[in-house]
Amino acid sequence: MRPALIFCLLAMICLSAYSQDGSYTSKNKQAVKHYTAAGQQLNKRQYDEAIIELQQAIKEDPDFIEAHIQLGDIFRLKRDFKPSAESYHKAISINAVFNRGVYLKLGEIEISLAQYHEAKQHLEKYLTYANLNQQSNAYAQKLLADCLFSIEALKHPVAFKPQNIGPEINSADDEYMPVATADESTLIFTRQISNNEDFYKSSKKDGKWQKATYLSTRINTPNYNEGAQSISQDGKYLFFTGCNRPDGRGKCDIYIAQKRGDDWGKPVGINPPVNTGAWESQPSISADGRTLYFVSNKAGGLGGYDIWKTTLTDNGWTEPENLGPSINTPFDEQSPFIHPDDNTLYFCSNGWPGMGNKDLFVSRLGKDGKWQKPENLGYPINSSGDENGLTLTANGNYAFFSSNNLQGLGGFDIYTFELPKNIRPLPVTYVKGHVNDALTNSPLEANIEIIDLEKNRIVYQDYSSEDDGEFLVTLTSGKNYGLNISKGGYLFYSENFSLIGREPKSPFNIQVSLSPIGVGKKVVLKNIFFDTNKFDLKPESKAELQKLAQFLNENPTIKIEISGHTDNVGNDEHNQTLSKNRAKAVYNYLVAGGTDAKRLLFKGYGKSQPIANNNTEEGRQQNRRTEFKILAK
Repeated sequence: MRPALIFCLLAMICLSAYSQDGSYTSKNKQAVKHYTAAGQQLNKRQYDEAIIELQQAIKEDPDFIEAHIQLGDIFRLKRDFKPSAESYHKAISINAVFNRGVYLKLGEIEISLAQYHEAKQHLEKYLTYANLNQQSNAYAQKLLADCLFSIEALKHPVAFKPQNIGPEINSADDEYMPVATADESTLIFTRQISNNEDFYKSSKKDGKWQKATYLSTRINTPNYNEGAQSISQDGKYLFFTGCNRPDGRGKCDIYIAQKRGDDWGKPVGINPPVNTGAWESQPSISADGRTLYFVSNKAGGLGGYDIWKTTLTDNGWTEPENLGPSINTPFDEQSPFIHPDDNTLYFCSNGWPGMGNKDLFVSRLGKDGKWQKPENLGYPINSSGDENGLTLTANGNYAFFSSNNLQGLGGFDIYTFELPKNIRPLPVTYVKGHVNDALTNSPLEANIEIIDLEKNRIVYQDYSSEDDGEFLVTLTSGKNYGLNISKGGYLFYSENFSLIGREPKSPFNIQVSLSPIGVGKKVVLKNIFFDTNKFDLKPESKAELQKLAQFLNENPTIKIEISGHTDNVGNDEHNQTLSKNRAKAVYNYLVAGGTDAKRLLFKGYGKSQPIANNNTEEGRQQNRRTEFKILAK
């Protein structure tokens, strides 16, 4: 555990008398008697009884400095900050130089009371003392940085209008840690009833959240707590924290459950090196489902609780990597939330300068692949209390959080608010689709791939649901994407989305009917690209060409014709030649890659086989295409 935390904890309370030789500032025997009795109560952790004894000591002798300080320590331990500050102030008024540590404690308390100017004065006073040990000096400097930040933040408040999410979700019990699917159709949150934490869910219908229901008896347990969850963008996988479970490796571990129809499968703990004998909790899964961010106090960190990440490979999850000093501090960082843009990380920390205790921060991934210095979300989103557990909608416009400081329905309630534009993530949209058999209309479990066409890199890979054929994928703006959907025994489907130069305002909804492989069936290769009036394959075509080569390898008896088509603009002879040369370019790529040339034909059709009206640009664009046709099975 970090040295600064040790100091902070020790500074919370003094369990022994300030005098080691029996001499006190008070000579009143009755006062000393009550003070000594308070010390005995403290040793038993009977704090309320100790408070009574100290109050009696002060009644006997109002100038008993040790009693005032001890009383302030106990109130501070109980987080009863106002009487704690009053006790410290009284001690200073009696003798300003009796105990220099009082100034540090008082500064800490005043930050919790949002009395930043007063805290600044007392911390600066404390730092004037000579021979401060390194730990206490560092802690005082940290608190002073909080004061300086807070004083400026109060001058520049950010827009913040929290709205209670409503009685369909909130109740007289505590509700917190809300997470939503990308399409905001489902919200999963934690509800605590009689000290037992369980998951609940709500669905959105006609723009309104429905009455929350118990998530699942396969995930929730009557004897253990479930909480701090993250749901995949499509709602199929739930990552959550389970503590003290018989199958656990540490006090708290991370579990995964997969949705099965209307219910969930049995949760499975993640194997080492993720779950260990240490404390692993608060998972947040990336949009592609391959990078998991989580919190742990395992060895090798920078503070008490740090944020780590691990990546899913063919061999399982990799050795966790600490996010390093650009995110983690010698204090605590918790509650990570990686937005679906995979470039924006929200978390809470009491190490970076803030309004007091834990504040909410955002960090963005730089072009060098490193996390940039965190930015405080500002006042009044952050306050002198604890802010924790922020999550966002996929579009990044709204945030969810929980609080017990607002006018709610009881305890912690879930709220939402519009996020100021300067702290929003990159714009994203999502592709939501349904895959079915073209002949029977029955849902299909098919392989879904999203490719970053510029980098020729798969950014998402999963399967549509075998129950209803649905899938959901989030996409970040500023890129061109290819979509491939495939299943054994069927022709594959391709599509592309350009999010360059525009902000996505609505999702893409796709109904995909896969046709069984059959002679005469055609597939338009929508991710084969050429420059205008040229037939050189552009680099962005590589992923689609590899998909076609894979299809041929998986179906070794199939023969195909590769055909090129143009719109009706320009010279007919030129269009005919251009379409033939484009088809030949695909043919040459496949042959060079090892496909038997005897299985391939290529042909140009020019403008002769339009599939859309050539009177519109959209129609002409559809007619300019490359496709393949099954000649033999």
